[in-house]
Amino acid sequence: MKPKFEAMTNKELIAYILAHRDDDEAIRVLFGRRNPPDSEARWYGPMVAEDGTPIEENIRIAEEAIRQRVEQADKKRQDSQS
Repeated sequence: MKPKFEAMTNKELIAYILAHRDDDEAIRVLFGRRNPPDSEARWYGPMVAEDGTPIEENIRIAEEAIRQRVEQADKKRQDSQS
């Protein structure tokens, strides 16, 4: 009988998956807990072309997105400390 993955904490579920790496159901439950889910995730283009040449525009877009994420996290941290 399999454990009830939905009732496990993320930490417990990760430990279970590390011990049972072939259990696809457990992995699906863990991935289903992602925040945000894939339907809301933002996808970015590749950073390099197939020949290894950097795609400067995609790199710029990704860097800007990272910068915005860091600013949001900093603001959230500052607000929670106030």
